[in-house]
Amino acid sequence: MDESPMFRSLWRHGLRPQGESLDEVRRILREQTGPEADPWDVDVDVLKLGSVQLFNAGDPADAELIWDAKTAGGMDSFCSIDVQLLCGAGLAETKEFLAGRPDADDPDGVLEWLVGCEAAGDFADFSPAAWSAVYDRYYGEGA
Repeated sequence: MDESPMFRSLWRHGLRPQGESLDEVRRILREQTGPEADPWDVDVDVLKLGSVQLFNAGDPADAELIWDAKTAGGMDSFCSIDVQLLCGAGLAETKEFLAGRPDADDPDGVLEWLVGCEAAGDFADFSPAAWSAVYDRYYGEGA
């Protein structure tokens, strides 16, 4: 068995963690993306898997942490973490949540990016269930 942190997390939490496992995924992503994290030393595979796990949880508040993961590792993480992963709760629900934040001027740019990607067609025929199935196949859980 591969001993990489990504495979350990996948084995331990699966693609749909709940409860304490979900809290652990959030903690891992915060460690990888926090102010003391070295952007040259982030594990993009862990960031992507954690983003998929949070996407599957469907909590719009996780969009901010997924955005932090997307922007934490330069172009590697930015390109590896699909914009659709921001929207596990659904596109409209996520935009509504982000627009309603106390810092509604969008200082981190996540809502602006999301709206721009929607306008570019990145969410044509989007549904959380369909994207979840894509990642089931990607990680070998739906094969």
